[in-house]
Amino acid sequence: MKKQDSQALINAEQHKQVLCQFIDLYSDLFAHDGYGDIRLEMKILRRGQKEIILHCGKQHRYVLDCDQALKGESPIKSLLKKDLLG
Repeated sequence: MKKQDSQALINAEQHKQVLCQFIDLYSDLFAHDGYGDIRLEMKILRRGQKEIILHCGKQHRYVLDCDQALKGESPIKSLLKKDLLG
């Protein structure tokens, strides 16, 4: 298995963990006999990672690799961000 393929599997498993937590929180709120809210926050971190924070009474924090975080931007803007974030 190539390094890129194994990294993709790791990333898929990490995303699955975050999504499962989000679904669990949604299910708990839906079953709750009252009010509730869920908030999802994403921050770009250094080294091509993103921090995902799920807010729902308490916070569930994850840090995931994300090489595509700056991929769609102009090369100059991407270099400036990498310089500022790195």
